[in-house]
This record gives sequence, C-alpha cells and structure tokens, in this order.
Amino acid sequence: MAGKTKDRFARRLAFRLVGVCLILLGCFVRVSDPYPVQITRLIYFDVLQRIAPRQFNPDLPVRVVDIDERTLTKWGQWPWPRSQMAQMTDRLGEYGAAAIAFDMLFAEPDRYSPSRLLQDPALAGILRVEESAANLDNDVIFGDRIAQWPVVLGVAARQTDGGPPIAPKAGIVEIGEQPSAGLVRVAHWTTLTAPLGQDAAGIGGVNVSPIGGMGVVRRVPVLWSGPGGVLPGLGVEALRVALGEPVIFAEGAQDEAGIMLGAAIGDFLLPTTEHGEIWVRYRRDNPGLYLSAGDIMERGDDPALRAEIEGRIILVGTSAAGLFDMRETALGESVPGVSIHAQIIEQVILGDTLSRSDVTAALELLAFVSLGIVVTVVMSSFGAVASFIAGGVAAAVVMAISWLAFQNQSVLFDATFPLLGGMANFGLLAGYLFISTEREKRVIRQTFSHYVAPEILDEMEATGHRLQLGGESQEITVMFSDIRGFTPLSESVSATDLVTLLNELFSEIGDQILLERGTIDKFIGDAVMAFWNAPLPVEDHPQRAACAALLMRRALAKFNASAMMQGRPPIALATGCATGTACVGNIGSRSRFNYTVIGDVVNVAARIEQNCRHVDYDILVSRSVQQVVGSDLALLEAGFVDLKGKSDLEPVYVLVGDEHLAATAAFRALQAAHKELIAAIRGGEARPAIVAACSECAQLAAGVEPGLEGFYLTLPGRAADFRSDSQAGQAVFSHHGGS
Repeated sequence: MAGKTKDRFARRLAFRLVGVCLILLGCFVRVSDPYPVQITRLIYFDVLQRIAPRQFNPDLPVRVVDIDERTLTKWGQWPWPRSQMAQMTDRLGEYGAAAIAFDMLFAEPDRYSPSRLLQDPALAGILRVEESAANLDNDVIFGDRIAQWPVVLGVAARQTDGGPPIAPKAGIVEIGEQPSAGLVRVAHWTTLTAPLGQDAAGIGGVNVSPIGGMGVVRRVPVLWSGPGGVLPGLGVEALRVALGEPVIFAEGAQDEAGIMLGAAIGDFLLPTTEHGEIWVRYRRDNPGLYLSAGDIMERGDDPALRAEIEGRIILVGTSAAGLFDMRETALGESVPGVSIHAQIIEQVILGDTLSRSDVTAALELLAFVSLGIVVTVVMSSFGAVASFIAGGVAAAVVMAISWLAFQNQSVLFDATFPLLGGMANFGLLAGYLFISTEREKRVIRQTFSHYVAPEILDEMEATGHRLQLGGESQEITVMFSDIRGFTPLSESVSATDLVTLLNELFSEIGDQILLERGTIDKFIGDAVMAFWNAPLPVEDHPQRAACAALLMRRALAKFNASAMMQGRPPIALATGCATGTACVGNIGSRSRFNYTVIGDVVNVAARIEQNCRHVDYDILVSRSVQQVVGSDLALLEAGFVDLKGKSDLEPVYVLVGDEHLAATAAFRALQAAHKELIAAIRGGEARPAIVAACSECAQLAAGVEPGLEGFYLTLPGRAADFRSDSQAGQAVFSHHGGS
C-alpha cells in the first residue's frame, strides 16, 4: 500500500512540474509579447468597444465642418483659393466658434493668388488685372482672417526636411523625469506658408498615427516630439485654444525618464500611454457631428447653423472620397480622420477615456498564472473533467473582471492571454494525462490478459450508457402553447428581427416550464410543446403544468412591456393542457432519434390549444387536468368543444389563476355566478336572461382576471357548448351525421 501511495504521489508531482513549466513558458511568451499576442489583445479590445461603444451626445461642444462631395460640386474642386478659406473662417468666426481647427495642410503658397498667376510664364501676356490687384496675395488675406479668430492650423509628419522647424504655440510644462523624451518622434513637420504660421492661435499635428501606420486607429498621440519641440495633436490643441489655456501640462514618472503618465489642459485630465498616446474610446459615426461646408459658405445668418456652431470647437476636414482622409476605427467603421480628432475632444470633455497601465499588464499575467495553477492542481487531483469545469469557472471570472473593468472603470484588461494561455495549458496537460493514462491502460491490459479473454477486456474498457430506440407507456401531462396573431406580427418585422423576438420570447416562457420541472419537447415554428412526468417522475404533474401556464402568462405580460416590444402590437399566447397515457422514449431512426412522447393525449392537448380562439381565452385545460387540480386552482367550466379527429366532444375549463386567487372572495363570487349562468343555459333560459347573466359575470371578472371579459362576451353565442353529457352525445351524432 505504501508503494502504491508513493507511486501515485510521484505521478502527481511529475504532472504538476509539467504544469509549472508550461506556466513559466507562458510567462516568457507574455513578457516577450510577440506580434500574434499583441494583435490578439488589440482585437479583443476592439470587440469590447463594439459590444459597448460610447454613445453620441449632440450637446457636446464639438462639430466637424465637412468639405463633402456636395460642397465640392457647388464651390469647386480642392484645393480652394485661400481667399475662399478666409471667407469660411470669417463665417465660422462670425457664427461664434470657440475654436476653428483645420485638419488640412497649408504648406505651399496659394497658386491662385493674382501675384503668383502673373508670374507664371505660361500665362504671361494673357492675364490682365488692375494695377491695384496685381500684388494681391491670398495667403496674406487668409492670414489676416486667421489673426482675427481663434484658429488652429495643422501640420503633418514627414520623413524629409522641408523647411524651418515648426515652433509650437502651446507652452509645455513637464512634471517628472522628462516625459517628453519618450514621446512618438517626428523627423520633420510640413511647413506653414507665411504668414499663416505667425497668425494662427495654435498649431497641431494632424496625424492620428505615426508615419506608416495605416491600419486600425486605436491610439492617437496627444503630444509629438519634433525638431522644433513638443507639438500637441490637432484635437488637443483645439481644446487648449478654446479654453484659452496658454500651456499643456505633461506628467511623467518621478523616478524614470521618458515615461508619460498623462496630460492636463485646464481642468481636463488625459491618461496616456508611456509614449504620450491616448486610447480612443469610439462611438458609432453619427451624422449629427457633421455640418456641410457648403452650408457654411452660404450668405446670410442661419439661426440653425449659429446654434450648431456658437460656443463649439469646430474642426474643418473632408470626407470626399478623392481626398483620401478615411481611417478605420476599432468599431470597424471607415470615418474621416478629422472625426477621430473630434471624438478625442469629446471623450476628454466627458472624462470617458480608456486607460491601460503596467499594473494592468501585471494583473493580466497574474490571472494567467492563477488560471494555470487551477488547471494544473485540479487536473492532477481530480482529472480532466473537473479541471475543465474549474478552469471554465476561473475563465468566466477573468472575463467578468475584464468586462467590469472596461464598463465601470474604462480600463483595458486583456482577457485573451489568460484564457488562451489557460486553454493551451489545459490542452497540453490533458494530452499528457491521456498519454499517461493510455500507458497505464496498456499495462493493465497486459496484466489482465493473463486472466480474462480479450473480449471481456474490450467490454471492461467500454464506458458510457448506450442509448437505444424504444419507449414505455406512462401517464404524462402535455402542454401546447402557440402565439396568436403570428402572421400579422411576422409581416410587421423583418425576418432577422422576428427570429430575435421569438428567441427572446421562447427563452422567457421556456424558463417558466423548466421552473415547474417540465421537459421542453420542441419548438414548432411559433409554438412550443412540453410535457411533465418524464424522463423524471413528477407526482403533481397536472398542477405543475397548470402553474407553468400561469407563469408563462405573467412572463408574457413583462415581455410585452419590455423595450423590445415598444411600438409593436402585444403578443398573445394560446395554451392547452391535457393529462393522459403516452409512450415516452427515444423515437426516430437508428442513426438519429429524439426523446419525445407519442399518444392520444398529445393530440388532445394540441386540439385544446386550438380551441382557445373559439372559447376566447388564453389557457384551457382538459377534464383530466381539472379532476386533479380543480379544488386547488381557479378553474371555470368552458363547455364542450369539438376536437378535430375525435368522435366525442371534450369538456374544457379555463384556467383563471393559482391557489391564491382561488381562495379569494372575489373569485368565489365569480364562481357562484358562473355556475348559475351555466345552470341557466342548461335550463333553457331565454337569451336575454343569459346575456344579462354573462354581463354580471363579466363585471365580477373585471376584479378577478380582466382576460375573462372576452370569454363572457362570446359565451352567449356558444351557449350550445354548455350541454349535458347526453346532449353532447346527441350533438356529436347529429354533427357527424350531417357531415
């Protein structure tokens, strides 16, 4: 015994050592952070944003003036003369813009200036202008307008030197150990033609990613390091100018140079990466952000435009296809680059900025190690199945932490590496366990082959319960529930929305069936079939089925009041229940079968459900159900109905409510009045008396179950359904004889 214990301990120790080695290997991979790990993490962050994107807030003080296709068609191809840009600047300034930022470049002198056109040899001798206009320079005109308004001009990063360095307009105050040393570096900036650079209130970088970055834009530098000093991004500079702040504070680490922690503009704080980038929390592109540049250029004062521009930061950019300024966001949308600058300003104002620090990365590594330890320890002690369950629970916890961190704290916590690493560990350890087990099985087989025949060994190695065709007869309760008015509903919504709606509805009503220990047999289009007392015995199965029908009624009421059903007609259910004997078991072909029920009680329940329309009530039960639950639940006689395919009429009962309702004085009064009504019908009372009795019952029902109103309104018209058993037999004979 001691030897066996020692061997078991040695095997378990070896298994755990393999697990530790796999965990250490995973830690090495995560620290080295190869490209596949990086891209998987970024795609996961994209998925988080796509599940819960930021919502568009039209009240935020940010708008984009879009030089769109319609504008170019009316006002001419791009680039426009600077005199036209001066006109746009004046219009925006007069409308009260807090800041005007141009997401475009003014690196070259305007070729449309009269002074330059006259210097063109190809035009010499052709153009004639007034002497006073010969020296007009559109750049000077544009510069004069810029000087009058809070304008921010854009410059772009480039590889080659194109002129003097750009001098930033914003002052940068560094806190900590030189945080600017770690910023994304730009070799050279495009120039600003004179005198625009001197006249502008601010200068910002228009790039939303470093040179060469043409993929998904997830992080955008807040500050850039260039040859002329630290230059803000266009959106950040526009915010600074709008606030009237002279400086931007760059906060870095206190004990390490080149680490950026965040930036501050006035009262606004921007958490950044160590390289001064901000994670963009995107929202869906919304037309409410954009104003057409063509509308701005129109003469006159437009109050609607003034309301959109006054007091807001205005970014001027283009969505025209030929100008190539479309970028892909984490939400999978292609948007104008200027809208990304606008979204950065929005989230800074809202304080809804994403963050990710070294602490977060360390916690991700800790989550991977913890998951690996759980998988290793549980598998070594209890096997692969228990390890799979425990690992699944641990993985769910990691996913929940990641989601809650994103939703509540705007923290990007990567769950992919802990999960994928944990899965890899599980797979490798399971393979190791399988190989070890197979080796032990071979040893056992070799040992037992000396004592038993090979056929017996094969049978010993076989595991699991083999399912076979066939079934057994037993008493069950069957329920059919069908959506009433399904055709009009299907015509009012798309097929995709209809499937979504049905799935949600069936989930709600299916939960009620399972709550009462029922078995859902199948969903048939817009109907559901369920049964009780199989495969597990349920002693009070008729009452369970009836209670499930009542719970489904309540669940349906909540579903109709949900947001999904807003603006849609309410859904109604028709439910029928019957108790009887049926064959329960695996029914089908030898290669494919289902666990289901076959028998007359199934047809009876289905036909009773179809008679809900005839009776004008949502829940009907058979006499077999009423005989079991009649004293406990609130039931009322609904007469005899003709079931298609049945020779005898079936007495049915409306299920009004549960045992609590049945015990109320209001229901007892209704029950007494209902009995008197039935007695009057069977006693041959005149129609006016029957109508009066139905009206009295309907009044009593209003305080018990409002759904009974339709039942009592239609009851005088089907008085023939309330007959004695002998009368019912005669009616059946005459019915079949007449047909």
